[in-house]
Amino acid sequence: MSLSAIHPLAFLVTILAFVVAICLLVTVHEFGHYWVARRLGFKVLRFSVGFGKALWSRVAGADRTEYVIAAVPLGGYVKMLDEREGPVAPEDLARSFTRRPHWQRITVLLAGPAFNIIFAVLLLTGIFLVSGITLVRPVLGNIDADSIAGRAGLKSEDEIVAINSRPVNSQRDSVLDLLDAISTSAPITLSVRAADGSARSAILDIPDPAARRRLTEPSALINGLGLRFYEPPIPAVLGTVEAAGPAARAGLAAGDQILSVNGEPVHDFLQLQSRVQAHPGEAVTIRYRRGQSESGVRLTTLAESVNGKLVGRIHVSPPVMALPASMLRHTSLSLPAAFAHANVEAWDMTALQGRLFWRMLIGQVSIKNLSGPLSIAEYAGDSAALGLSSFLQFLVIVSLALGFMNLLPIPILDGGQIVFQAVEWLKGSPLSERFQTISQQLGVALLVLLMGVALFNDITRQLG
Repeated sequence: MSLSAIHPLAFLVTILAFVVAICLLVTVHEFGHYWVARRLGFKVLRFSVGFGKALWSRVAGADRTEYVIAAVPLGGYVKMLDEREGPVAPEDLARSFTRRPHWQRITVLLAGPAFNIIFAVLLLTGIFLVSGITLVRPVLGNIDADSIAGRAGLKSEDEIVAINSRPVNSQRDSVLDLLDAISTSAPITLSVRAADGSARSAILDIPDPAARRRLTEPSALINGLGLRFYEPPIPAVLGTVEAAGPAARAGLAAGDQILSVNGEPVHDFLQLQSRVQAHPGEAVTIRYRRGQSESGVRLTTLAESVNGKLVGRIHVSPPVMALPASMLRHTSLSLPAAFAHANVEAWDMTALQGRLFWRMLIGQVSIKNLSGPLSIAEYAGDSAALGLSSFLQFLVIVSLALGFMNLLPIPILDGGQIVFQAVEWLKGSPLSERFQTISQQLGVALLVLLMGVALFNDITRQLG
């Protein structure tokens, strides 16, 4: 759904959730630099949350550090004493950034990304401690026989137990490991257990690198492979009807049971979806039951692009159906176990980010996965609407991404500055100002390019 189509109240929640997330995560990042710098004896001049005009400021401490909350809440910074930026009093020279030992400078630069990762681990620990871990078994639903999965011999009720010999325990593990495997050139072997308990292997045959790359596009993987995880039967009943959508304008409401589309009977929600998608931008007749009475409406579907194909949409959602207990694995965790599992989870997510980012650079993963501020804002709003736990999980993902991105060896980022300091340390003398200036300009150009691609992806997705 595009931001322009969101209800005004939901739009406000989206913007508020986005601002809260960015402010919080940037503050955590900058506090890491600030806290470690203070402990190692650097003189900190300013700690600002946000950019631009100061809305609130206070000077405190023996160093007369200025603490600022600024008008633009989409960033922040820590300013340390640095003789490259102006004259420094003789008594403060030893506390200037350029006069501190190289290992201390590198430690301060590492502290920002490290605090983002630590913050994510602590959030995950709290989530696991309160909610435990609930895994949905990776049991397959109906498989299209003519799809990649179907030709590999996968069948309904098969349960995926390993991908390329790596054990999987949940649907989420299956999706992430499939994405990891599909973005390489290696064969993809799924170990499955059939409903009768027998085990066998299935090989997904995708020899074309371009086809593999297309499958890494957002939302393309599972549908592109022809996989479908088990879902409980969903009746053809409207759970929610989006305000101002085609169904709402035609008078349909939550709780209506759909009987037919253009005279074709509808027995479950998947059939309803299939019937509507077959008529993008066309008028369709829908018969429905409300209470004890039956009625019919005629409406025009919207034509929306999904994976490059136009499909019909009327902007309705199915009722929420609970999975049977047999599909779930729940484990309660003690504090030490929750902390240990949080560390493993944070490492796995960060390592996967690194592999996928590298493969994006070498052309094995679609650059459409780069998300800009519009997508992040939508994710923030969607997660906030689902509740506190979902929003905290969103913060975990973004915090880990922020920590990882800042460690990239791009001169304007912490990772690039760490490389500079390490080279100076090994070289035994400072890098030339000309080299640093040119490197910074190249770093800015690269960041602008990445942000431009991400924003282009956002706008393309908003326009469908």
